[in-house]
Amino acid sequence: MWKHSQQALALVGRSQRCLLLPSSVSTISSKHPRTFLSTPIPEVAQMDLSINSYADLYNFSIEKPDIFWKAVSGRLDWHQKFITTIQGDFTTGVNWFVGGKLNVSVNCVDRHAKNHPDRVAIIYEKDEPGHHEFITYGQLKELVVKYAHILRTVGNVKKGDRVAFYLPCGPTACAMALACSRIGAVHSIVFAGFSADALASRMNDAGATVVITTDIARRGGKTLKLKKIVDDALEHAPCVKTVLVDARDGDTSRVKLQHPRDHFLQDLMNTSTKNVNDVIEYVDSNDPLFILYTSGSTGKPKGLVHTTGGYLLYAMFTYKNVFDHRDGDIFGCVADIGWITGHSYVLYGPLANGGTTLAFESTPIYPNPGRYWEMVQRLQLTHLYCAPTAIRLLLRFGSEWVQKYDRSSLRVLGSVGEPINHEAWQWFHEVVGEKRCVVRDTWWQTETGGICLTPRPSGPTDPVLPAMPMRAFYGIKPVLMNSAKSEGQEEGALCIEKPWPGLAQSIWGDPARFKEVYFKEFAPYYFSGDGAIKNADGYWRITGRMDDVINVTGHRLGTAEVEDAMDEHEFTSETAVVGYPHEIKGEGIFAFVVLKEGGKDLDRQKMEKELKKLCKERIAGYAIPDYILFHDGLPKTRSGKIMRRILRKIAAGETSPEKLGDISTLADPSVVKSLVKARESLK
Repeated sequence: MWKHSQQALALVGRSQRCLLLPSSVSTISSKHPRTFLSTPIPEVAQMDLSINSYADLYNFSIEKPDIFWKAVSGRLDWHQKFITTIQGDFTTGVNWFVGGKLNVSVNCVDRHAKNHPDRVAIIYEKDEPGHHEFITYGQLKELVVKYAHILRTVGNVKKGDRVAFYLPCGPTACAMALACSRIGAVHSIVFAGFSADALASRMNDAGATVVITTDIARRGGKTLKLKKIVDDALEHAPCVKTVLVDARDGDTSRVKLQHPRDHFLQDLMNTSTKNVNDVIEYVDSNDPLFILYTSGSTGKPKGLVHTTGGYLLYAMFTYKNVFDHRDGDIFGCVADIGWITGHSYVLYGPLANGGTTLAFESTPIYPNPGRYWEMVQRLQLTHLYCAPTAIRLLLRFGSEWVQKYDRSSLRVLGSVGEPINHEAWQWFHEVVGEKRCVVRDTWWQTETGGICLTPRPSGPTDPVLPAMPMRAFYGIKPVLMNSAKSEGQEEGALCIEKPWPGLAQSIWGDPARFKEVYFKEFAPYYFSGDGAIKNADGYWRITGRMDDVINVTGHRLGTAEVEDAMDEHEFTSETAVVGYPHEIKGEGIFAFVVLKEGGKDLDRQKMEKELKKLCKERIAGYAIPDYILFHDGLPKTRSGKIMRRILRKIAAGETSPEKLGDISTLADPSVVKSLVKARESLK
C-alpha cells in the first residue's frame, strides 16, 4: 500500500518544494511586510499596524491575547466559528474559542489530502535501518476513514468514549489517534514499554472501553510481546470490552486471540472504502481530544486532559514558528508517540501544517551509534528534535560516527525533555550541526501542550546562547516567584501569569487535584514545578525541578549547575546531582557520574579530585560534592528523564523497597539494585 523506495522519497521531496503553501501560512503581502521574524506571521496585519519588531509582536500577544489568538485561529478550518476567543482565567477555569466546532482529523488530513494527495505525510522508520515506508496524505485519509469505521462498528465507540493505545510509534498509532478524533472519541496513548500494572491503572482511570495494540514490536533489535502484556493488564481492567490487534507478523502471527473480545485489524480492513460510511463528528472546541498520563512527585499518575481547539492551534502554531517550518521540510522528531513530544511534534503539529513527519521506532544506538546520522543522510531530514539524554549518550562514542554521514540536509536542531548542559549543546551545535544549524533548546511540559520557552522565533540579529531556551513564546508571560536577586539576575519558581491555548484543561476525573497541583502554591499563576534564572539581559535558563534545588550551608544551589560543571570534564558522559541530609550543612551534595567509554579504566580517585576541582573553579567551594559515585547507568523513565526521586533515596541511604517505591516503569529497573549496592560500598 505504501511507498518504500529511496527514489520515491526524492520525488516527493522535489514535488513538495514545488507546491504552494496553504493561504493560512503564505508569505505576507508587500503592503504589510514583516521581515523581522524568522517565520513570517501573515496575521500581523490583522492585529496592529504599529507592530514592527519581534518584541512588538510578543508584547501584543501578551497585552491583547484575545485579538492575537483570534487572528491566528484562522489557520484552522472551523466547521462553526467561535463566539468568544477566551473565557475565564486561572481562578475560574479557562475555555478557548467558545462556541466553535471543528474536527482534528479534517484539519490534519482531509484538507491536505484534497490539495496535495501525493505529498508524504508520515515516514515510518522501522527498527532496522533502511526499512522505511512512506504514507501520503491521500493514503493516510483512507486509513483514518477505515479505522474510524472499525472503531464505530466493531468497538461500538461513540463521541466522548475513551480508547487506550499500547502501540509502538508508527502509522497505526498516528492514524488511529486521528480516527478517534474523527468520531469524537478521546484517545489515551500509553507508552508501549510500561508494565501491565501501569497499563491497567491508566485504562481503569480513563474508563477505556477499547484498547489498540499489536502482537509484537521491535525495538533496538529486540522483540517485545505487546499483546501478552495487554492480556495481563486486562485481567485487572474490566472496563475494556474490545481489543484491536495490529498483526505485525501478518498472516504468520501466532498471537492468540480471545474471542469475541479480540480482533485482528487486518481482518477488519478487508472492507472496501466504498462500503465504509465516513462519519465526521464536529466537536466543541473545549471537548477533550486526548488524555495523557504523567508522573507526579507523589500519588498516582495524573491523566492530563487536552482539549480540541486550543491544543491543536497551539501545537500547530509552535511547530510552524519555533522550527521555522517551510514547504518541503522533512521533520525528524525521534520521540515516541506515547509522550507529549510525540503527540505535539510527531503527530499534530506537523500534520496540521501539512508537513512531512518522521515516526521513529528504534533507538539512537541500534544497530550502532551512527543510527541517527545514517537516517539523516538516507531520508534527507531537515530537522532533528531529540533529548539531551540521547545527545550525551552519543557524545560518549565520539564524533567519528557523526562525521561518517552527510548531514548537509539539516537546517534546525532541537533539544527537549530536560535542561541541556553546555558540553552537549556545543557538541550538538558544532559537530552535528556543523556550526550552521541553529539549536532550539526548548522548555515545555506535558501540561503546557507545546513549547513555551525557546530561542526562536526572534529578531534575525538576536543572539542564540548555549544551553538555555532564552525567550518566551507568543502568549507566554513567565514570572519568577519568591525570586532571589543577585549579580544582575533573578532566580525562583517558574510560573506563567496568563492563560495560553495549549494548557491542559484538567486532570481526568479529578479537577480539584488539577487546581491543587498547578494553581495553589503561587495563586493565581500557573506553577510549572521548575525553577529558573532570568539573567541581566532578560534571557531564561531552567535550573531543574524545584526539588532539585538544594540548600548547602545557606546557599541555594541548582543541581543542574553542579552537573554542568562536572560535565565539562573530557571523560564525563552524564551526571546527576541530588541533595541528601547532612547534620552540619543541612544538605550535602551527592553526585552520580557516568563515564565515557574512554574513561572507564581511569583511576577513580584521580577522577574524583578533578571533578571536585571543576566544581570549585566553576561555582564555589560549597558546590563540591561530598560523594561521587561512578556507575554505568542512571535510573531513567522510558522517555529518557532521570528519576531523581530514586537517586535522592539512594543518596540518603533509604534503600528498602518500601522507601524506593515502584521502579517497574523504569527503562531498566535493574540499575537501581546495582546503584544501591554501589552506594553501600561508599564510606
